[in-house]
Amino acid sequence: MNSADVMKMAQTKSLVLLAGPCVVEGEDLVMEVAGRVKEIADKLGMPYVFKASYRKANRSRVDSFTGLGDQIGLELIQKVGKTFGIPTVTDIHAADEAAMAAAYVDVLQIPAFLCRQTDLLQAAAATGKVVNIKKGQFLSAESMKHAVNKVKEAGNNNVWLTERGTMFGYQDLVVDYRGIPVMQEYAPAIMDCTHSLQQPNQSSGVTGGRPELIGTIAKAAVAVGVDGLFIETHPNPAVALSDGANMLQLSKLEELLEQVMEIRAVIKK
Repeated sequence: MNSADVMKMAQTKSLVLLAGPCVVEGEDLVMEVAGRVKEIADKLGMPYVFKASYRKANRSRVDSFTGLGDQIGLELIQKVGKTFGIPTVTDIHAADEAAMAAAYVDVLQIPAFLCRQTDLLQAAAATGKVVNIKKGQFLSAESMKHAVNKVKEAGNNNVWLTERGTMFGYQDLVVDYRGIPVMQEYAPAIMDCTHSLQQPNQSSGVTGGRPELIGTIAKAAVAVGVDGLFIETHPNPAVALSDGANMLQLSKLEELLEQVMEIRAVIKK
């Protein structure tokens, strides 16, 4: 699938879904999650992009799981895309990762804490892939126009923006839904329903979360007209190797998406 086709996903009346486990833990997991989410998305008429990180570079503790190895992780994400005929997205953390990851995925994601890194944005732009930029927890929605401009001025107009909350004190995030229409002035806007509920900076070095509020975040975002939802999901978040505290249990995904699609149908009348 080319970038133009992927871009159309967030420019239609359908609600695009970016979903999958936080990180590639193994082939069985990514295949199980992708297969089940695709079933649900097809049933509801939602364009689906499979999400998984091939490597986690931003862990709090040095002993945290970071991945199976770059090559293995990227090849498994690519296999998911080919097996199910769906586009894929993964995040990159340095400029020299852009071309490497672009050979395997359709969308390059820029982590929130790196959204101002000019060389990273330009390297992602140079691949011609869709670039999904997460809004920094420390930035306003208005300031994200500069990140978008860095990609577009590098010759790539295929840009999405993702809201993922704003720091509120040291260990909590809040979502300002006014930012969604603001960011839509610059690019299609996605709502990260799981990372927005993180509780970072815990003394244990393991990020906490409020997964019971994922539905609240998703429904509110759809009600204000967001173009897509980003949801990390896992069959058993309690044993997930990364971000288990704020992931949605896979068995709960279908009911939530049915609800948000009902809201979407009302606001698009």
